[in-house]
Amino acid sequence: MKAVILAGGLGKRLRPLTDDRPKPMIEVLNVPIIEWQLRWFRKYSINEIVICVGYLKEHVIDYIGSGAKFGVKVGYAVEEEPLGTGGALKNAESLLGAGMNDGFFMVNGDILTDLNPVDLKAADLPSLAVVPLRSPYGVVEVDINSYVKGFVEKPQILDRWVNAGVYYLTREVFDYLPDSGNIETTALPLMAKEGKLKAKTFKSAFWRSIDSHKDIEEASKEIRISLDEKV
Repeated sequence: MKAVILAGGLGKRLRPLTDDRPKPMIEVLNVPIIEWQLRWFRKYSINEIVICVGYLKEHVIDYIGSGAKFGVKVGYAVEEEPLGTGGALKNAESLLGAGMNDGFFMVNGDILTDLNPVDLKAADLPSLAVVPLRSPYGVVEVDINSYVKGFVEKPQILDRWVNAGVYYLTREVFDYLPDSGNIETTALPLMAKEGKLKAKTFKSAFWRSIDSHKDIEEASKEIRISLDEKV
C-alpha cells in the first residue's frame, strides 16, 4: 500500500526550532516526527511512501534517503515554492502511479498517532480520520445549585470532532485539487458537498498535532507513558 506525507510546511509557530529545519524533522523523544510516521506506516504494511518536501527539503532527504533503513521505499515530490496541502498532493500525483487504483493514505507532516489507518478503507468512499475535540482548558463541573462538583483537566468533548489529518483517498481526489491551495479549504469541502467524503471516528486512539512547543512536551510525555505500559 502507498501513502503520502505532507512535509513541506514552514512551521512558523515552532520557531526558532524551525529556523534551521523543517517541521517534520522536529524531534519528539529524540526521534523526528517524520521517522515516527514512517514507523507507524510500516507497522500497518504501508511501505511505499511519497514525501512532499519544500522548505529546507535537504534535511528530510538527507535523513530519510531511500527509506531502506526504516524498512520502507521512499520517493520525493519537491515544491519549488509553497503549494499548500492540496497543491502539494497534486504535485505528487505522478509519483503515486498505478497504485492509486487501490487508493492511498495521506498524513500531515506534523501528526503523531497510533490510530489504525487501514480502518479508513472500510468505507466505500474517500475518508478522513476524526478524533474527539480536546478542550484547551480545564473544565469546572457545576451542579444545578451552582455547587462545584469537580474539575476535569482538558477533557475530550465527545460530541465534536476534529480532522485528524489522516486520510484514505482515491484517484478521484485529483479532480478537485487546486494547483496551489490547501486541501482542507478546497477539495474536501467540495467532496463533502457532493456526498463523496466520509469520516471514521477514533475515540480512544493516541493523537497529537505538533503545533507548538507545548505540544512537543505533552506528546513526549504521552508517548513515554505508552512505551512504559508496553514494557
